[in-house]
Amino acid sequence: MSAPKPRPPKPPKLYNTADKHELAKRLDAEGFERTTVSFYQYAHLEDPQAFRDQLFASWMALGILGRTYVAAEGINAQLSVPAPHWDAFVEGLYAIDFLDGVRLNVAVESDDRAFLKLIVKVRGKILADGLTDETFDVTDCGRHLKAEEFNELTDRKDCILIDMRNHYESEVGHFEGAICPDVENFREEVDMVEDMLRDMDGTEVDRPIVMYCTGGIRCEKASAWFKHRGFPNVHQLEGGIIEYVRQVKEDGARNKYLGVNFVFDERLAERVSDDVLSNCHLCGTACDAHANCANAMCNVLMLQCPGCVEKYAGCCGDACKAVIGLPEEEQAELRKGKRSAGRHFPKDRRADASGAGDC
Repeated sequence: MSAPKPRPPKPPKLYNTADKHELAKRLDAEGFERTTVSFYQYAHLEDPQAFRDQLFASWMALGILGRTYVAAEGINAQLSVPAPHWDAFVEGLYAIDFLDGVRLNVAVESDDRAFLKLIVKVRGKILADGLTDETFDVTDCGRHLKAEEFNELTDRKDCILIDMRNHYESEVGHFEGAICPDVENFREEVDMVEDMLRDMDGTEVDRPIVMYCTGGIRCEKASAWFKHRGFPNVHQLEGGIIEYVRQVKEDGARNKYLGVNFVFDERLAERVSDDVLSNCHLCGTACDAHANCANAMCNVLMLQCPGCVEKYAGCCGDACKAVIGLPEEEQAELRKGKRSAGRHFPKDRRADASGAGDC
């Protein structure tokens, strides 16, 4: 009888199955530090799924955690990289043709528990935009500006400076002289900005347009879109506010950013200047501290001053405060089958806590 043929090795799992409690224990047991880093790159990918599987397998082997989106238009990643494997991570990343030399935005204050597991997903787009024009080339973007170049160009009286973030980001901080559209999403903003630009004299001919966002991914797509729509003199802040602030600190450049920079992690904001530009959504007191309502069924994002934090126990109003005062079993029953009421504090409820918490 011939010897049995050896079984082929099992392919690596291309997804995470451990629950969050087990993952948290693993992190606590690690004996090394981690580096939090983000990057993005627009490109034309023929097979996003195969690229996704390649990334997951290689990053899983290095113990990398985080959240990454891959699409036919490129990649957008936020990762937590083990310090001992940093060099291997960078070497592997730069070995990918369209990512060779990509700018890596390393967080100033890394959080070793910023991510519990590795998630790499294929999506229709790395930045949801609602744009359906198939002739639009997202890689044909505007001219990138470093901090000093940005300052010089935006000092010009004919320059049009546009904040490409949502209202809850720009209300706590923005550049001097910036136009900050009061919008909820990217699709809404590009339409509003285009209408505004076409109403301005000389915009389509020679007036410089400069756009910025948090890390560059939104203003890069926006600059490409407005070039596509016939505006030739379009620029963008390279690396967004994050890179601008880094250059200001390292190179001693003049800072034109006022207030705090909203960030998408547990900190919610990084202070750039001492200016407080916004107000508590409940009482109107000067405040730029974002928080989520303590009622998990609500979880609405709001600006809340210390006085209102104490008054409402971290909730957005009396109704939500009453909910968190209930036994946990009753709260769980209330949450069944319900989603959070809304991501951002509604405009018509700001500085009026009487209607807050009606979730």
